[in-house]
Amino acid sequence: MAGKILNLYCGIGGNRKLWSGYDVTSIEYNPEIAELYSKLHPNDELIIGDAHEYLRENFSNFDFIWSSPPCQTHSGMCIATRHKNRKFPAMELYEEIIFLKHYFKGKWIVENVKPFYKPLIEPTNKIGRHFFWSNFNFPEIDYPQIDKFIMQGSTSAKQKVMDWLGIHYEGNIYYEGNHDPVQVLRNAVHPKVGKHIFDHMVDDSTLTNEPRLYR
Repeated sequence: MAGKILNLYCGIGGNRKLWSGYDVTSIEYNPEIAELYSKLHPNDELIIGDAHEYLRENFSNFDFIWSSPPCQTHSGMCIATRHKNRKFPAMELYEEIIFLKHYFKGKWIVENVKPFYKPLIEPTNKIGRHFFWSNFNFPEIDYPQIDKFIMQGSTSAKQKVMDWLGIHYEGNIYYEGNHDPVQVLRNAVHPKVGKHIFDHMVDDSTLTNEPRLYR
C-alpha cells in the first residue's frame, strides 16, 4: 500500500501528471473539470466537492497534501479588469497555510500565483509565476515557458498550451461562465514543476511505500 496523498483543487491535474507509485485522492468542485481529470488520471480517487471543507475534515488521513486554491482573486488580472471584477481576495489561501502549518504533521504545500499585492504570509519558494508555501525545501527549476502566457486565450492558443503541458483533450471547458478555452489549462501547474517539487518532498520525508498516517 502506497503513502496517501491529497490533491486539493486538482483541476486537470498538471501538478500530479508525473507522480507515480502513490495513492492519490483528488478534490475538484467543477463536475466538467472533474470528468476530464478522471479520464486523465483514472487510478486516482476523485471526489467532487468543496476542497476547503474536505481539507478541514480529512487532513489527518493523509501523508502529503498539495493545495492549489483558486487564484483568480489574487492574480494581477484581477486588477487589470477591476472595472468589471470587484471581488475580495479569497482568504481560503491564507486559512489553509495557517491550518496546515499548525495542525498537519505530514509534508504539505500550498500553491498560488504571484499576487497583485504584498503576500500576507511570505512564500517559502518561488518558481516562475508561482508562489509556494510549504514545510520542506526545494530549489528553483528552469522549465519551458510560453511568452505572454496570461494572454493565451484563443482556440489556436489552446493547442499550444496543451502541447506545452503535455495534456490533451477534445472540446472546450469554460471556467465559471467565461468563454476562454485556455483558462482551465492556464490554471494548471506545469508537470515538470509538480514532479520537481514532489521528488524533493519525497527526499525530505519518510514517505515511502508504507502509509505514514497522522491521526
